Order: sequence, then C-alpha cells, then structure tokens
Amino acid sequence: MRVALAADHAGAALKDELLARLAALDLGLDLVDLGGHGEDPGDDYPDYAKAIGEAIRSGRAERGILVCGSGIGAAVAASKMRGIRAAICHDTYSARQGVEHDDLNVLVLGGRVVGPELALECTLAFLRARFSGEERHRRRLAKIAAIEAAETGSGPDGPA
Repeated sequence: MRVALAADHAGAALKDELLARLAALDLGLDLVDLGGHGEDPGDDYPDYAKAIGEAIRSGRAERGILVCGSGIGAAVAASKMRGIRAAICHDTYSARQGVEHDDLNVLVLGGRVVGPELALECTLAFLRARFSGEERHRRRLAKIAAIEAAETGSGPDGPA
C-alpha cells in the first residue's frame, strides 16, 4: 500500500517519527513524504491537507496520514476535497472503524495531542483496516457523495 504523510509546522516532528517507525517495521508499505519539516511556521495545514488529497485523488497514494497541532484544522481542510474522507482519530477503535464503516482514506493526528506510541498504534489500526463494503455503509457513502455533488454544483441538486 502506498501511504502519503504530510504535516504542518506543528505536526512535523510526529510525522517524521511515524515515517521512521513505519519504515523500521518493514510492513511492505511504500511511504511517500509530502513534506512539512517544522522549520517554517508558515507551513500551514491547508497546504498539506491539499497535498495529501491530491496524492490520493491522483492515485499516487491509497491512504494518507496528516498531522497538525490539534488535528482539527487539517481534518477540516482535507475533508473539503471531493472524495477525501479525513478524520481525527486519537484512539485505535476510531481509526479502524473509520475505515471499515466510512471508508476513511486520511487519518489525521494532533501532534500536540498524542505521543508517538499512540500515534503509531492508531496509524497501524488505520492501515490494517479494510472497508467492509456492507450495503448500509455503501448507502451512507453514496449520501455523502450526493452532498459533495450538490455543494460543488456538479450533481443533480447543485446550483444551475
């Protein structure tokens, strides 16, 4: 699985730690570092959220891990992109269940909220999980896609 990681200035240290620890586990992941190295306070989370979203939508990555200070801003920004389902998960249940039920494709972590051990546990739960494909979950995802389409004006209920 190809996994893109990115962070703003407040999440760069945790992103770098995750990259190193995932590589050391030798899980067969293709890890793609999209940047954010912590030196520049102008490294803003919307820029990295967009980079993660574009990587997923273009097929350069199947999943993304995005880190900012709290996780909140990055999750909001990434979720604005069509087809990106990002959520803050600071526990393993949410990280796993978000994929299984909601087809989550971006895990967002707060670098000032969780430490490296919990971040790694959440990341592993996220990466090991698979979308269930159950009808009720597909139905709900279709409703989300309809909301996206209506909001962007590209669906049947969008602006004329």
